[in-house]
Amino acid sequence: MFARVCVALLAAASASALADTVPVSPAPPLSPADLLHSTPPGPWPMSSFAPPEHSSPPSNVFEGRLQLGPAYRQTVIRVLKDLFGDAQAVESAANHLPPFDFEFVQSGDAIIPVARGTIADKESAFEYILEPGRVWDEAGTQGYTRAAIPFTLEERNENCMHNGVLTFLFRADGSISDVAYEIGSETCSYMQFDAWGYAEAHYVRTPIASKEDVIARYRAEIAARIPMRPISALSADYPDASPAGFGSPAEIAPQDMTLFGVVADGRHYVSECDTRFGTYPYCDVLDVPSYSLAKSLFAGLATMRLAMTYPKVASLPITRYVPECHTNGTWKGVAIGNALDMTTGHFNSSDSMFDEYAPDAGPFFLAEDHAGKIAFACTHYPRKKPPGKLWVYHTTDTYILGTALSAFYRETHGANADLYRDVLVDPVWVPLQLSPVVAVTRRTIDATRQSFTGYGLTLHRDDIAKLATFINVAHGAINGEQMVSRVMLDDGLRRNPTHDAYRASTDEFAYKNGFWAWNSQHALGCRTPTWIPFMLGYGGIVVALLPNGITYYYVSDGGKFKWAAAAAEANKMRVFCTR
Repeated sequence: MFARVCVALLAAASASALADTVPVSPAPPLSPADLLHSTPPGPWPMSSFAPPEHSSPPSNVFEGRLQLGPAYRQTVIRVLKDLFGDAQAVESAANHLPPFDFEFVQSGDAIIPVARGTIADKESAFEYILEPGRVWDEAGTQGYTRAAIPFTLEERNENCMHNGVLTFLFRADGSISDVAYEIGSETCSYMQFDAWGYAEAHYVRTPIASKEDVIARYRAEIAARIPMRPISALSADYPDASPAGFGSPAEIAPQDMTLFGVVADGRHYVSECDTRFGTYPYCDVLDVPSYSLAKSLFAGLATMRLAMTYPKVASLPITRYVPECHTNGTWKGVAIGNALDMTTGHFNSSDSMFDEYAPDAGPFFLAEDHAGKIAFACTHYPRKKPPGKLWVYHTTDTYILGTALSAFYRETHGANADLYRDVLVDPVWVPLQLSPVVAVTRRTIDATRQSFTGYGLTLHRDDIAKLATFINVAHGAINGEQMVSRVMLDDGLRRNPTHDAYRASTDEFAYKNGFWAWNSQHALGCRTPTWIPFMLGYGGIVVALLPNGITYYYVSDGGKFKWAAAAAEANKMRVFCTR
């Protein structure tokens, strides 16, 4: 497995190797004739993968399997960033996409994959995430209909994502052109590349038994999205604030930005999704990784939800539920809540972030089975402090937490119980009407299928907006029903004045119950300490839960965590920082 993960990657940044990054000029847009003859060679402007201005409704209907390969033509991969010398493996994988044989149905001008979320593949370096696309007719199609399908390649066992689109022509009788595909953006700090080419395609016409259910779920997904407006419209609703303060190039370089947005008063102000070949035409379903947002969304909220029924869950001993930690002999007295807070007392360095960045953390992230991950997590770091005394950032602690919570939940609900599905997906994500991609989490590739817990979710921007609103505005309630422990959530968000969080890295940052908080007093010039809770993900992912009920988020991969300017603009929308 060539990919690397998480913050351990940054330790090797000095050894990075960058390819020639002279921009490639896109070829002319792909015409129907181009698809029928597999010319020109590309790359193409992203607008080639969206209906043109004078398109018309589709005259053909797609229902069945789309298969790619084995022939690939005029394929190109252009490696832009390769921190670990993995270009050869990446080129092999991207020049011939992973095996592609998936079912699709059509509803009007939408083409919808039957399988949603990351599709597990034990053999390939990449795994697919398929998203709904568009179908249309245009001049010169010779009786064919055009289809475009957005897709993401997610590295196996990792959370790094490369976003692309494919397009082809088809007829209802099963005739089909080659598929043209292009990848021109990602959320991945250590491996970045462009890829394009043609793949031989086969259309296997076959009835899809779940067609009506797939279509109904898709329509419900669209209808449930929070109303969106372009970020430029924010100034019309909040005249004192400037849209330019959000996603500012002064804070995050445009080439590193995947997308950003502001959620305020039931409205979602969104950026475009830029690629190296123009604006991504399917931004609403652009897949982005959670990375360590999952420490809040999965680890934090799952513990808080269990605490509704089992108030003492955070005090349960790790050793009772994680045999590998019990055998180690140093985990006595360490509770589930200590693992959630990352105050287990186990570490190599008391420098709060050193262990996570250290090269010797690699075996944990690279292990694909539960036995390898939990053995490392329970034995690699010696015990140096009593639990609850010192915060040291460890994804391994969150993995131990997930293992303990899973064992506890199976003990109380049976061997077939699943922590993620039963505690979060069905009772919380479904009523929040999150997209189908959030229902799938990264798990170990073995019979245990242990969830990573601390990273490995997939999100759409609407999911980010809904989850932030659930946490920041609804205080963990849905339609007035409390879904997670309000006390624990308030502690994590620093809304409980009698409970202090663990100080993290500097006195300006704190961490509690899986959530971060930043004291913005000095940066914003506030009269008193002004804590802003936030969620953070590797590479440059931030969801800031501002005290005025506004959320600002961005997804990037340049390793920068800067959002003071955005916080200042949000304060102009509704004051939370008194000066």
